[in-house]
Amino acid sequence: MTSMKPRSVHSLEYQLLVSKIREIRANSGLTQRALAAKLHKYHSYVSRIETSERELNVVELMDYCDALGIDSVDFIHDLRDQINKLRKDSPRSR
Repeated sequence: MTSMKPRSVHSLEYQLLVSKIREIRANSGLTQRALAAKLHKYHSYVSRIETSERELNVVELMDYCDALGIDSVDFIHDLRDQINKLRKDSPRSR
């Protein structure tokens, strides 16, 4: 059995997740306030996610993707590929 390292909002992998959702939101023309309205949340919810003050769980990530008009499974597959590349290219994995 392999040991899993605890993850944090400060990890490179989580920062990649946040960067991707922030980029998708911005490219879709949505403001944080507009996205928050689609999620039926306060503006601070989106702001805290995009600044890594708040961590997304998988259900919230699916809701976030739906509100952004993207398929959550495709998003996760793409994120996984990017994380694998990041780990492969990272000096800490050598």
